[in-house]
Amino acid sequence: MIRPVQILNFKFYRVVFNNSDIHVSAFASSEYREALAESLLYFEAQRSGRLPYHQRVQWRGHSGLTDGLEQGVRLIFLIGVLIWIDIYNWGRRLLQVDLVGGYYDAGDNVKFGLPMAFTVTMLSWGVAEYGGDMAAAGELRHAMEAIKWGTDYFVKAHTQPHVLWAQVGDGDTDHGCWQRPEDMTTSRKAYKVDAEHPGSEVAAETAAAMAAASLVFKQTDPHYSHLFEFGDKYRGRYDESVESAAEYYPSESGYGDELLWAALWLHRATGKAEYLDYAVDNAHALNGAAWAVAEFSWDIKHAGVQILASKILMEKGRQLEEEQVKTLEEYRSKAEHYLCACLSMNLDDADNVRRTPAGLLFVRPWNNMQYVASAAWLLTVFADYLSSAGGSGLRCARGPVGPPELAALARAQVDYALGENPAGMSYLVGHGQSFPAMVHHRAASSASQREAKAFVGCAQGYDEWYARRGANPHILVGAVVGGPDERDAFADGRENYMQTEACTYNTAPLVGVFARLSRLEGDQRDKT
Repeated sequence: MIRPVQILNFKFYRVVFNNSDIHVSAFASSEYREALAESLLYFEAQRSGRLPYHQRVQWRGHSGLTDGLEQGVRLIFLIGVLIWIDIYNWGRRLLQVDLVGGYYDAGDNVKFGLPMAFTVTMLSWGVAEYGGDMAAAGELRHAMEAIKWGTDYFVKAHTQPHVLWAQVGDGDTDHGCWQRPEDMTTSRKAYKVDAEHPGSEVAAETAAAMAAASLVFKQTDPHYSHLFEFGDKYRGRYDESVESAAEYYPSESGYGDELLWAALWLHRATGKAEYLDYAVDNAHALNGAAWAVAEFSWDIKHAGVQILASKILMEKGRQLEEEQVKTLEEYRSKAEHYLCACLSMNLDDADNVRRTPAGLLFVRPWNNMQYVASAAWLLTVFADYLSSAGGSGLRCARGPVGPPELAALARAQVDYALGENPAGMSYLVGHGQSFPAMVHHRAASSASQREAKAFVGCAQGYDEWYARRGANPHILVGAVVGGPDERDAFADGRENYMQTEACTYNTAPLVGVFARLSRLEGDQRDKT
């Protein structure tokens, strides 16, 4: 038995770290199944391109149907050909790129490649681990459709082995307008990375997304190996090549974590030793086994890298060479630092993740729920890795911790997000009786084109919809908003984008967590 090492008394949770006495949940398994279904609806609301006939979010329409053509249109006008009917087909042949499709990242109308790829990686990881639970809940098809919507776009965007279109739209002009995507008049300029303008982060993350998706669809794809080779051979920060992305999705951690992340996903997808060798040989040069972090996100992926490496060690340790085991042990040590940080079990409080008074993990004020969601995922999946391996638990500085404690904290964070918090607010939009009504989202806050066919101009949208008081006309079901501040306070308003804007990479990690929690037996709520 693991000795009791810490008692955390939250307003809504009591967690005793002891195998025989763990309580966190306020919800039955059916609640998590509902959350799973809702979360997958959100990705349909974020779709760009021509929507399919079975689109469930009916207030959205086709959008971005000329993405990838802006340069071609300019050339057409330069040579004086003004026949509009020819612009679409001839322009597409001229540029030889079709960038229709993919996802808008948040409440705007830009398609940012790096967070989009991370979103697909996380969705795929969730299906790879808990696809059976999604099938049991009747949601596997929807999860696979969400992944495929992204990978179909990545195939289009990867036009040559060393060319990847990394962004469509400009954040500055887009943020100057408040228009539903069906009406947008802002720039749809496309930005690419190539050998002369490298972008290792976005190339490697897209490779990771394609490799992880190949586990879901059980088929290989040459794109992921080409993208990884491109990102590694032509190294450089993508936000220096795509300056338009620097203000919105800068690469603070550099590209080392993405290269290691991609290598481990390619190893898992293909089983090829060369990718594991890459992760071992570059463990320190790219900081994978050197950096101890306390967050996991679309930018800082070290914790995810370290947990993937730990999984290999737990499953294949006896088959590996001594040097490989040694390096993978270093990765695991750093993975444990992250998990212990979430549990407040590192010796120095400065190395632990802060908590709100009610127990929510708190990393930073802007969109904090993304870090909560990703932590809940890593805690959940590592708990199952440990249980499957049958080995020892975490060796935190303040004492040992086993899988039940990891799973308990993950579930507590999810329960908070679903409404067990001081505000009684579900930060998963559309779940329960109380949730954000004024989400910072252009499409959800504007009348549907089906209902109001009149064109809404750039500034007109700010006057008529952004500034409008009252609830959005459409509920952005399944969106996870930025969430409360460090005191558990939340202000529902479109202007409060730090708390009310939702992003695809907020919801994506929770899809897998909801699926895992939906497996729980019994519909009775735990008793305090």
